[in-house]
Amino acid sequence: MDLSTALRTERLVAIIRGKDAEASFRTVMALAEAGLPLIEISLSGHDALTVIRRARAELGDAAWLGAGTVLTASDARRAAEAGANLIVTPGLGAGLEESVRQGLPTLAGVMTPSEVIAADALGVSALKLFPASVGGPAYLRALRAPFPELPFVPVGGVDAAAAQAYFAAGAVAVGVGSPLVGDAADGGDLDGLRKRAAEFRAVCAR
Repeated sequence: MDLSTALRTERLVAIIRGKDAEASFRTVMALAEAGLPLIEISLSGHDALTVIRRARAELGDAAWLGAGTVLTASDARRAAEAGANLIVTPGLGAGLEESVRQGLPTLAGVMTPSEVIAADALGVSALKLFPASVGGPAYLRALRAPFPELPFVPVGGVDAAAAQAYFAAGAVAVGVGSPLVGDAADGGDLDGLRKRAAEFRAVCAR
């Protein structure tokens, strides 16, 4: 399954940005066990490359393990070496260009029509509307008017209610961090994480 199909099927990218590498790894595993197979580990989290490497060894080649906050060409190369098979960027730049050059599935951060055009010209897999909270579902709906066929994934401030509104506005998937993960990646409650994962799965299955 390619990334575009996976996004349309699963409709949710879980985003982990943890202060504790061991807790982040446990969070990845809990999300995978809860049936959320698209997981992004932000490089701004503590020892994120080790988390990706451990998760890849545990979950095997089939899992979607993303590296997020990829800014530079070096970030992209190190993420790929650690086992990431999805690259997520907050915007355009060298990290995105290197990821595309390597043939890695990419979720490119965009906000404006000009950025959408530039990212699409690079051949990215999907477009991460970030920070989505700036314009909300109404902005996504307006942005899709000139780009009706492109796959948008809103990220930033997306809770369960917002996810429903973004789907209604035409999003193929949403990216969700703290409203889903909570404090689990900092050593917090995994049971709460599992409960929220079930709630988000129900929203995304509608």
